[in-house]
Amino acid sequence: MNQSQKAFIIGASQGIGLGFVKKCLENSSISTLFASYRHPESAAELLTLSRQHRDRLICLIMDITDEAQIQEATGQIQQHTDSLHFVINCVGLLHDSTLQPEKSLRQINPENLMRYFQVNSIGPALLAKHLLPLFQHNQRSIFATISAKVGSIGDNKIGGWYGYRASKAALNMLMRTVAIEYPRKGAKAIVITLHPGTTNTRLSKPFQRNVSPEKLFSIEKTVSQLWTVLENLEETDTGEFFSWDGTRLPW
Repeated sequence: MNQSQKAFIIGASQGIGLGFVKKCLENSSISTLFASYRHPESAAELLTLSRQHRDRLICLIMDITDEAQIQEATGQIQQHTDSLHFVINCVGLLHDSTLQPEKSLRQINPENLMRYFQVNSIGPALLAKHLLPLFQHNQRSIFATISAKVGSIGDNKIGGWYGYRASKAALNMLMRTVAIEYPRKGAKAIVITLHPGTTNTRLSKPFQRNVSPEKLFSIEKTVSQLWTVLENLEETDTGEFFSWDGTRLPW
């Protein structure tokens, strides 16, 4: 990366997002880092980092399912800078206290499907919409979103997880389409989706039982691997879907 880069990590309060914040703070080429979170009570470590790095780290409250909040946050960023060079969206929903991945058709309900799409698909598209002006410059820039291998239609051999799979497949299509439109609007950002592998986070915790130890990555390892993928991207890679090891995944 060049000197004086401006970065934005979305979903930075925990997990991979917080890992990327720490990685960015270690990188002297990133002069200003913006980081979003939803609730202060779950962002204690991030907010502590912001106090320790007042000159570089600016935290923003933003829920990507609320377009008004996205617009407000991007407006705050524009008060500091007119360009972003490194953006990664780490927000994703697989399960919570009321939502679990469906194992069969009988478990599908429209409310849960809508929640999956709002967080995993629609939110990132709204981000792309409002971040566009900050990518309208001629310097190298990257807009990456965490997807999942289970969102690959070509790779789906075992079924299940209807809402999560479908919302991640929709995410891949939306970001592919963004990658086509951005250059037409003067934004040269490399737009990609990333499969991080199974990472030891709250998101994967209930599903780690059948994962072999060497395939269960620490947050630090996942971030390091994805960082390497991002550093090696070429302009011709825009619109692609990459795994943690740099290989291209099927749609």
